[in-house]
Amino acid sequence: MDETYVKVNGVWRYVYRAVDQHGQVIDVLVSTRRDAAAARRFFHRALTTLKVTPSEVVTDAAAPTYPRVLNDLVPSAWHHVERHANNPIEADHSQLKHRLRPMRGLRTDHTAQTIITGHAFIQNLRRGHYELATDVPPLHRVAAAFTELARAI
Repeated sequence: MDETYVKVNGVWRYVYRAVDQHGQVIDVLVSTRRDAAAARRFFHRALTTLKVTPSEVVTDAAAPTYPRVLNDLVPSAWHHVERHANNPIEADHSQLKHRLRPMRGLRTDHTAQTIITGHAFIQNLRRGHYELATDVPPLHRVAAAFTELARAI
């Protein structure tokens, strides 16, 4: 789990993202604040989406609210804050920022939530985390998956 920030209508917003051990984005939350309430809301949503209790949670050591929230929600999980433990998700922020840069900006928090969740879906699809277009090379996976979805509908 990690957070980054994006500009929404000229104001900075925090984007919380949860990623599992295989690189699949589990949940995304856009928040106006980076406090205990936002962290609790995000962790609760991510844990209900995941439907299993994690044994290890890797977060950024800079956020002082995470240990308290994690001890309340998942007391059995090991809270891992080693220096380079969250590098995979930190590197994944650049993919999101690269996609948002050419856009003319996000106007509302709802739009930001929708766009960033959609970006996470496409990243998961491209990485082969869903059973869509698994027999197609990664370069053509998104187009083949949407063709499969269109046939199913």
